[in-house]
Amino acid sequence: MLHTTLSRLAAAAAPAPHPTAPEGQLILAAIVGIAVIVILITWLKLHPFLSLLLGSLVAGLVGGMAADAVVASFITGFGNTMGSVGVLIGLGAMYGKLLADSGGADRIVDTLVSRTSARLLPWTMGAVGAIIGLPMFFEVGLVLLMPVIILVTRRSGLPLMRIALPTIAGLSAMHGLVPPHPGPLVAIGALGANLGLTLAFGVLVAIPTIAIAGPLFSKLAARWVPVGVPDLFVADEKEIETRRRPSFAAALVSILLPVVLMLAKAVADIASPDAAPVWKVAVDFLGTPVIALTVAVLAGLFLLGVGGGMDRKAIQTSLSASLPPIAGIIFIVGAGGGFKQVLVDTGIGQVIAGWATGASGIVVLLLAWTVAALIRVATGSATVATVTAAGILLPLTEHLSTPMISLMVLAIGAGSVFLSHVNDAGFWLVKEYLGLDIPQTLKSWTVLECLVSIVGLAGVLVLSLFVGGLG
Repeated sequence: MLHTTLSRLAAAAAPAPHPTAPEGQLILAAIVGIAVIVILITWLKLHPFLSLLLGSLVAGLVGGMAADAVVASFITGFGNTMGSVGVLIGLGAMYGKLLADSGGADRIVDTLVSRTSARLLPWTMGAVGAIIGLPMFFEVGLVLLMPVIILVTRRSGLPLMRIALPTIAGLSAMHGLVPPHPGPLVAIGALGANLGLTLAFGVLVAIPTIAIAGPLFSKLAARWVPVGVPDLFVADEKEIETRRRPSFAAALVSILLPVVLMLAKAVADIASPDAAPVWKVAVDFLGTPVIALTVAVLAGLFLLGVGGGMDRKAIQTSLSASLPPIAGIIFIVGAGGGFKQVLVDTGIGQVIAGWATGASGIVVLLLAWTVAALIRVATGSATVATVTAAGILLPLTEHLSTPMISLMVLAIGAGSVFLSHVNDAGFWLVKEYLGLDIPQTLKSWTVLECLVSIVGLAGVLVLSLFVGGLG
């Protein structure tokens, strides 16, 4: 089962056929496409969805693609993103609004704020992000924790960046460095790395990475990006005060339920990678992100809605009111996925891969990070960067020890999250949820991702001093 999953991920994320346009033309296409998007949004104040659409068309045409192929590529990327991230955002918005309106988020926030000092609160949120992010996709964890981030910010009085960035750092570091996330799993399968050893090394590297990119960096980011709290997940405080709130245990169970389901699926894949007994089929189904969040919403109807004293009409009103505010977010994130797919289909990722293949005299772990980082910057996809880098570097594993192969997986994972910008759907997801403009997103989210990547690489290099070099 695990092998099949890795094969499907690799096939879905595999780069386009060999590029037909000259290398210089493809590099120019990427630069021009990104420039068009930034200019349209920042100077002409055009909506990001239209800007991303127009930038995609320009990048594809400059890159030598036929007009109909550019449109098809954008639609494919948009559809793939909507089929995964878009559905998760919708379910997450429903759950988040129910968590807020029932008073469940308020209960969790009260507990966190009352039992944690303001000085330690960013560290607490970083730990929460890491725990939630261990088995979860980044997008799922973000939509699940966003109402908690916003309410903790309101209640604590701390700047938004001091709460949001540590939580996001925890999610991002786990996503890029620790299996069972798709990127690390693909690299483990492609390079033949030891899963348990990679998991252990990944957690060791992730701890200092989260600390530096999260709580420590958030102090500086709060001065760079002094923004208010977005008007999302706003509950009627007076209405909540007139009825009971869900218990802390009920609210916590509702949040952890999808985490447990996805973690159970990951453990089942590791424990029984090939066999498919009935229990594993059930666990695999329930642990699928879309199903896990659907279960969370349904469980929330009882644990949060009924537990919070809401009647059927109140629950229906809460769910109906959850989707309109995030409609713009969904379209922008989808367009970001479309732009990424256009860049992938031009073949620019393979151009960068070809450059890296000819490199020599570079420490193998640094080379692994560099290859993944270059492809990530060009295509906006961590999975594409991971799959491509793993394929390029596979011949080098013949002379590496087992621990070094695991460290190569982590180096690739660290490089795959480097420098998120306008061709990454995650860039737009964070931007819209936190109510930022493009410069603010670059100074907060993009810098955070660079720190996760660079500190992660540093951790890998330090570990390599202890596990030995080429074997």
